[in-house]
Order: sequence, then C-alpha cells, then structure tokens
Amino acid sequence: MLERKLLEILLVEDDGADAELAMRGLKSHMFNEVHWVKDGLEAVDFIFRRGRFASRPDKQPDLVLLDLNLPKLDGLSVLRAIRGHEETRDIPVVVLTGSASENDMVHSYGLHINNYLVKPIQFEDFAAVVAHAGFRWGLFSEAPA
Repeated sequence: MLERKLLEILLVEDDGADAELAMRGLKSHMFNEVHWVKDGLEAVDFIFRRGRFASRPDKQPDLVLLDLNLPKLDGLSVLRAIRGHEETRDIPVVVLTGSASENDMVHSYGLHINNYLVKPIQFEDFAAVVAHAGFRWGLFSEAPA
C-alpha cells in the first residue's frame, strides 16, 4: 500500500470561491497545510519570505497551485520569479487557471511548470480536479534531495 505524504501547498488564487473549493478538495485528502495568497505579489513575498511572510519557516512549499490571472502581479510573472532563482527554481508548480489559451499554455510550459490544469466550470468538478492534482503529486512525485 502506498503511503500518503503530508504536503505543504501554496495556493495562489484571487477568487475566494475557487480558493475555498480548492482548499476543501485538498483537505479532503488530508494534506496537512494549505497556505492561500490572493495575488501575485503575495505569492512572491511568500516564496521569498518578504513582508508579512518574513518570519515564516525556511522550508519551501512542496507544491504551488498557481492561477495565471491575478491582481498586482500575473501568474506568469510569479512563475518567472520562482524559476529565476536557484533556491526556488525546483519548486513544483501546477498552473490551475480558467485560461485554456494555447498561448498561456506555451508560455507556462516554457517556464518549466509541472502541469497545466484548466478549471472546470462545475464547482464539484473543480474541487475534484484540485484534490486529484494534489493527491497525485503527493503520491507519485519525488524531488531531488
């Protein structure tokens, strides 16, 4: 039997309803800690331990679920910031967005995301997709030491 890892997940989502569904889906699969930030600037501050996140532990999230359409700093800019620093470039990032734009997909994969998921329209489907993404990542993904 596979043992489930306890993951620390950073959810970057500006829509409160989508964030609530995502957190519900993730927590239903017993992920131990989900941090939610509401814009791209908060995401960068969290990752780089700046501003109100300056005192958070040094451990980086095990997974970032990143929306692309964000206020203050868009998701691709957040992704560039993460991938642009040696100490953060290996953080797994799954784009979770309402955009099915081929251009967004190409740019995201060009910045070495781990997966691109388009948010389903139906609420229950959305929670299930997020839960499955987190569950799958927790069971089958390994990062270098």
